[in-house]
Amino acid sequence: MAAKKTAAKKTTTKKAATKKTTTKKPAAKESVAKKAATTTTAVPKKKAAPKAAATPKATTSIDPAVGAAAPAFSVAGNDGKTHSLASYKGKPVILYFYPRDDTPGCTVEACDFRDNMARATSRGAVVLGVSRDTIKSHDKFTTKFSLNFPLLADEDLAVHHAYGAWGTKNMYGKEVEGTIRSTFLIDAKGVLRQSWRKVKVAGHVDAVLAALEAL
Repeated sequence: MAAKKTAAKKTTTKKAATKKTTTKKPAAKESVAKKAATTTTAVPKKKAAPKAAATPKATTSIDPAVGAAAPAFSVAGNDGKTHSLASYKGKPVILYFYPRDDTPGCTVEACDFRDNMARATSRGAVVLGVSRDTIKSHDKFTTKFSLNFPLLADEDLAVHHAYGAWGTKNMYGKEVEGTIRSTFLIDAKGVLRQSWRKVKVAGHVDAVLAALEAL
């Protein structure tokens, strides 16, 4: 009888254990369901779309019209003065833009103006060179080549843009943004009388001075 009771007890215990296991299973399923729900709701972040290629900045340069009033300007020169178009009223002005101090083409052009300065001054004209170089750079350039006219430091490119002397150009087969070598002849009344774009240095100064002499 005792053995039967013990066996019955063991069977009951096993059933209880089975019941416990059975009751635990839904909890496990619930846990898996929760995990699945979590996994489902955690939406992976979308990869950012690749950025479009940057659009080149539009230049604000203006191409001044020959026969119209030349654009006004006021900019510091390496002679310690501020040069403005208004301050030269009554005198013709040769305003030329060049890319950089002490580079081959720019040096030839500057020295050509230097060597022909008497032809300009005999007509009462002034010559002003303009680049984005600093006053310090201009000083070195002037001293090295004994230049006899002021160089203006248009570091913020305001004068370049006003005269359309800044934009896209081809350099060694590549398109780059930079100074477009240009010259402008302004008469004594402040009217733009002639302009030269994408200047070739050889013979250029002669052409400008011939136009000055014809005013």
